[in-house]
Amino acid sequence: MRIEFDEINLRAEIVGADHGITLKEIKEAAPQARRALEGFRKSYEDGRYGFPDLPSDLRLVREIQKFAGEVHGSFDAVCLVGIGGSALGAWALDCALRGPHPVQGAFSPAHPRLVILDNVDPALTAAALESMNPRKTLTLVIAKSGSTAETIATFMVVRYWMERALGRKAARRIAAVTTQGRGELFQLAQREGYRSFPIPENVGGRFSVLSAVGLVPAALIGIDIRKLLGGARRMTQQCWDKNLNSNLGLRSALLHYLVWRIKNKTIQVAFPYSNRLWGTAFWFRQLWAESLGKASNRNGQIVNVGQTPVAALGTTDQHSQVQLYIEGPNDKVFTFWAVRKHPNPVRIPRRRFGLESFDYLGGRTLAELLEAERSSTAAALAQNSRPNCTYWLERVDEEHLGAFLQMLEFQTAFMGELLDVDAFNQPGVELGKLFTFGLMGRSGYELYREQFEEYQTKRRKVAL
Repeated sequence: MRIEFDEINLRAEIVGADHGITLKEIKEAAPQARRALEGFRKSYEDGRYGFPDLPSDLRLVREIQKFAGEVHGSFDAVCLVGIGGSALGAWALDCALRGPHPVQGAFSPAHPRLVILDNVDPALTAAALESMNPRKTLTLVIAKSGSTAETIATFMVVRYWMERALGRKAARRIAAVTTQGRGELFQLAQREGYRSFPIPENVGGRFSVLSAVGLVPAALIGIDIRKLLGGARRMTQQCWDKNLNSNLGLRSALLHYLVWRIKNKTIQVAFPYSNRLWGTAFWFRQLWAESLGKASNRNGQIVNVGQTPVAALGTTDQHSQVQLYIEGPNDKVFTFWAVRKHPNPVRIPRRRFGLESFDYLGGRTLAELLEAERSSTAAALAQNSRPNCTYWLERVDEEHLGAFLQMLEFQTAFMGELLDVDAFNQPGVELGKLFTFGLMGRSGYELYREQFEEYQTKRRKVAL
């Protein structure tokens, strides 16, 4: 298992002193990085944060694999109902390890498809239900709190759809992943007899991909979750290393912190040159944005920090975004995700057309062209003083993906320490939830409905 980090194009020698960082700046900040490592390590040892332990929970792996074996062959679709961290991780795993959508090939009970309902757009839910057979579907509802409005509403629709076809037997085809011992989803699972899997109290949704949240759907669609966790375990050991040069999560966090703080790069573009890593880029958007975008630091001071994550796909977005990236505001750092070995590099036929724009490509591979495009884009950005770096995965398989996901989670935790913010809460999303509860008539939230109506009154006055 091998993941490399090429930081050269972040350096001032390449992109200039106004936009790149120097070795002197890195060395001067090294003590700050060590304090970040020590600070997070202490919080982890105090039991506050549990994601570093997830790859070592082999008892859970056995339980999940036993369940997957029991139900294997009885369904051709897994319908995952969840949102945010309860869905994005599963999408990242499916996209990377079974092939990018929509070209995953034929589905069958031996190779079931994963259908993710992560939005309450009625068009999505209606189309998904029309595409599945309730008698050949296993529904997996995931919510840590057990009360997420979007998840509960969609689950009520899917459950009714299944019960109309299966009656009381529908409960045998429903499983839940939620906090054990509390929450109304847990209560329902206990009452109805759904198979239930735990989410640890000290693991937040966006850090939960290597818990039952990601592992249950992964196992159900045939992903080797032992190998996935094996790669993550090895990365965990690396990310506890005190040596800044060998700790990939810590070093990458420090460099992204420096280009943010010193060079004012307030946007990070996650730029995978791999369709298989496209789902991971969307998972990363939530991880980076929700963890680091904070109004206050740990002392309660208003700081309004954060680096906005943007997902771009190479080579596709060379033809949609790179014009802005090269000539627009120089407020971004670009993080390429590249793959060294492809299972099928796809040879371009060596056929002569007598046309120059065709003939030079003959005999090369699509993998060669993909990397030529990436390295050329990195060079063009650097030539225009746009700092960028590259993560290199040897290949996209369970071990490398598990390691990469775990590294990005450690990187985010370390970045939170460097910014002096709590990377594990999300107070900014709460008010919208409370307004929603009020508007939908949930008992106890009448005050928020009144506040929303006051806001609407102000809007109407402005409209006049």
